[in-house]
Amino acid sequence: MGVAVLLIGKSGQGKSTSLRNFGEEEISLINVSKKPLPFQKKFKKTIETDDYNKIHQLLDKSSSDSIVIDDASYLITNMFMNKHSTAGAGNAVFALYNNLGDEFWRLIEHIKALPPQKVVYVIMHEDRSDFGEIKPKTIGKLLDDKVCIEGMFTVVLRCMADKGRHFFRTQTDGMDVAKSPFGMFEQFEIDNDLKLVDQTIRAYWGI
Repeated sequence: MGVAVLLIGKSGQGKSTSLRNFGEEEISLINVSKKPLPFQKKFKKTIETDDYNKIHQLLDKSSSDSIVIDDASYLITNMFMNKHSTAGAGNAVFALYNNLGDEFWRLIEHIKALPPQKVVYVIMHEDRSDFGEIKPKTIGKLLDDKVCIEGMFTVVLRCMADKGRHFFRTQTDGMDVAKSPFGMFEQFEIDNDLKLVDQTIRAYWGI
């Protein structure tokens, strides 16, 4: 089965910048937010879309073993903004949130059904819950109650910056949802280099 990896972080913390060491033809990039990358390199296999159906097709047809969906938070946001004004009220609102959750759930399940050499990186913004826990950003409690996004991933990295240093956190500090299998990463914090992460994951699982 394919491997889904979640990467969360605040804006400007280096999530997209972590792609910088991949070769121009090495990955397929699904650019959901349709914004320029924060470096000059351009990936030749890049598609700009927030359409779930197109993304499912791209996942199946991609010739790349490493695929990046950046920023997947906007799959939820854009769908909500496009449909909430016509959803009505009452049960129709709950139906909209159900649909939002269903579509994202199907996407992650689709990734897991890909061939075993496929590793898909799902990049999202982070948010803070009422209890102070750092988690993927969605559209509020109604969606969070339906889908625990981080629970669908074995590897969740948190992208952070401190005094000009950008890094990934590989395990939780007790207040975020970062996690990785025992022994996959030797350090609690690693350089924000997604190519290095890709190599590490493939070596760990023998992909």
